[in-house]
Amino acid sequence: MRKDKKQVIGDEIGDAQIKLFLDFEPADATSPSLHKLIKAYRGLRIDDFERFVGFFVEAGLDLDGKDEHGNTFITLIKDQRNAADYIEIIEKARG
Repeated sequence: MRKDKKQVIGDEIGDAQIKLFLDFEPADATSPSLHKLIKAYRGLRIDDFERFVGFFVEAGLDLDGKDEHGNTFITLIKDQRNAADYIEIIEKARG
């Protein structure tokens, strides 16, 4: 594969499928906003996650939602291998 070509694994997903991640609700004291971000982080590729964050912000959800221990999305993922790209998306969405 050429270096300038990005490998795509799986089918492209549409906006409607990405927006389904806005429907997830927590079963514990985690804020609904944080729960939705975590589900999208775990279930979407980076490009799709970036699209999701746009819909997330449009829906008026909180990028700084916390779990029962006061952890935000960034706090929870910051030590993971690909976290920098996801953190950059969140920070860009904050403005």
